[in-house]
Amino acid sequence: MSGELHARDHASFLAEVHSFEFWFQSVEGYLASHPYGVTPGSELPALSGTERDALAATLSTYCVGEAAALDGASGLIGFAPNRAAKIFLATQAVDEARHLEVMLHRLAELGVDPHADYESRAHASLLAFRDRLMHFVAAKDWEAALFAQNVILESMEFAAFHSHMQTADPRTAEMLAGVLKDERRHMGFGENDLGRMLARSPATRQRLRAIRQELDVLVLSTFEDSLRELGTPASERPEVGRLYLETVARLGFER
Repeated sequence: MSGELHARDHASFLAEVHSFEFWFQSVEGYLASHPYGVTPGSELPALSGTERDALAATLSTYCVGEAAALDGASGLIGFAPNRAAKIFLATQAVDEARHLEVMLHRLAELGVDPHADYESRAHASLLAFRDRLMHFVAAKDWEAALFAQNVILESMEFAAFHSHMQTADPRTAEMLAGVLKDERRHMGFGENDLGRMLARSPATRQRLRAIRQELDVLVLSTFEDSLRELGTPASERPEVGRLYLETVARLGFER
């Protein structure tokens, strides 16, 4: 990144960190020579039938989330408030498309037709979340759509992928590690943009708190279903929900 960031004005700083150039420098290191997010030549892990079915169902749910983020980011570009936001969202749309692609490729490796309807295997709570996000996008409601996507959905995926990596087979874990790097950048954009709104408008904070209460129910229900499917012991499932809640709070959005 050019120049001394802390010596520059805020608008100039945002223009750079939301640029395609910054995006390329961020992703090049972990995308170059890693087709479909994995090291070339790495072995396909041997999974039992039960393990394969559980992973396929979970990846299908992930695909719904990534497809929702792709549609959301693409839609947000049309009514973003400034050029820097439009450019960043364009890079995010590329990220989400790539996430969807690598997950569909992993499903194909498991013997699942990547052209099949993965939504039919996804959880109802996440489908309801997707519909709520797209409602905000269709209404051109910037603060609600950005909050639902770049704070709530990204925090949900961050918590789910981070937890899943701990027990996933090496190939799936490597794929998820690359996706997580992008999620951190997406969350940062939501935190920065909405943080400025909250500083100017206490009413916005109240509105986002109400939206969060509605969406948290869907997020935590999705976690419960996904973790049960993966065979995560009931005693460990609350930890994923706690990571999600802590991530949202760390971004500056308390209940």
